[in-house]
Amino acid sequence: MRYVSTRGQAPVLDFAGVLLAGLAEDGGLYVPETWPSFSAAEIRALRGLPYAELAARVMAPFVGEAMPRLERLCEEAYVGFDHPAVVPLMQLETGLWVQELFHGPTLAFKDLALQLVGRMFEEVLRGERLTIVGATSGDTGAAAIEALKDRSGIAIAILHPEGRVSEVQRRQMTTTASANVANIAIRGSFDDCQDLVKAMFADAEFRREMRLSAVNSINWARIAAQIPYYFAAALALGAPEREVAFSVPTGNFGNVLAAWAAARMGLPVARLIVACNQNDILARFLAANDMSVRPVLPSLAPSMDIQVSSNFERLLFELLDRDPQAVERIMLGFRREGRMAVPAAAWERMRAVFSGFALDDAGTEAEIGRLHRVSGYLADPHSAIGIAGARDASIAGRIAPSVPRIAAATAHPAKFAPAVERASGVRPTLPARLADLYQRPEHCAVAGNDLVAVEGLVRALAERTAGLGIAA
Repeated sequence: MRYVSTRGQAPVLDFAGVLLAGLAEDGGLYVPETWPSFSAAEIRALRGLPYAELAARVMAPFVGEAMPRLERLCEEAYVGFDHPAVVPLMQLETGLWVQELFHGPTLAFKDLALQLVGRMFEEVLRGERLTIVGATSGDTGAAAIEALKDRSGIAIAILHPEGRVSEVQRRQMTTTASANVANIAIRGSFDDCQDLVKAMFADAEFRREMRLSAVNSINWARIAAQIPYYFAAALALGAPEREVAFSVPTGNFGNVLAAWAAARMGLPVARLIVACNQNDILARFLAANDMSVRPVLPSLAPSMDIQVSSNFERLLFELLDRDPQAVERIMLGFRREGRMAVPAAAWERMRAVFSGFALDDAGTEAEIGRLHRVSGYLADPHSAIGIAGARDASIAGRIAPSVPRIAAATAHPAKFAPAVERASGVRPTLPARLADLYQRPEHCAVAGNDLVAVEGLVRALAERTAGLGIAA
């Protein structure tokens, strides 16, 4: 499998190359040169497999010869998850299911990709050194740090928006004492953090000096590692003989893009619901072709407090028939003007598959309370938005009654305990292994939205860890 940039000017790479590169040199994102396709018989053959084996088989076409120990890496990645099914399904009501993606070490769906990707980095490096940078709206940072702390040859710096993640999310990052980890709180929004990461990659000299790679979902390996759980859910509910629909809480568009990729590979998916909080740019776009940036509003679902969804560029590339010049023109115009000029034909193609849904904080609290009252299910704010999207009557009316609707539960409710308690009257508790989280000392630097200052902090991490012999 070879990979090309959405903007057409970067070198064509194999899987190991895109894993290490993260962002393409031309500012675009890597996508498969051709999409693998599974027949109904091949999908049927995945039934009943342990999750690690299923994940390895689904990812194999993307990885190619770059990772000979793929199945073993998957086994190592998922052996420590809290649920034997890894990604269990729970039925909430007739026709509505929730797939719990939060049984990993940091209680968020990001663990499913990053526990594997961390091992992939180490496998590919083989003694070489790498500096990984990432931006997080809450969960990616903790999952990346957990996956990469103390790994040979790797230094990792994570940027998060100061005061805009939950206390549990922050502490899961900042209480890590590993010498190869740096946490940087940015005075600004997640979009500011994401822009700083992209700017570091655009600084060619700094990129080469630090040998940068990315841990955000701009890294294709992250998307590839998220595709398998959509296969697992659909198979459990009758695929390939039966269609399913997915409702995915969405911020940076990576998780729902993985669902789209599963459909592109042959999984029978009737509809994909893009479930947003009050930062509803994607829902507005799907309703009226209005991809216009507004100020980021802090919400009960901070991992979705995003206006610039990086992974949308990958889908745009497909909607525009893989025209890299058109993608670059539209994306540069978006950054310049704050509004994306998507051709009407491409927008209609997206609407044929995707539906948008948005829920504000009051609606999110109401949904958390309703779920607990009606079914006894305790959902965090992000998951509650996904479930509400799957229940939405206007969307459900476009899906045949025989099609199961599956909402992605992306985080454990204890990560957002105050909001969940206020809405449901029940305070969720952290697992025993995290019971002392609030007592652990924190380690974090604070910086403004200043590229020079942030690059200085990343360089200091590289020098410090190199001196300790852990990473460069």
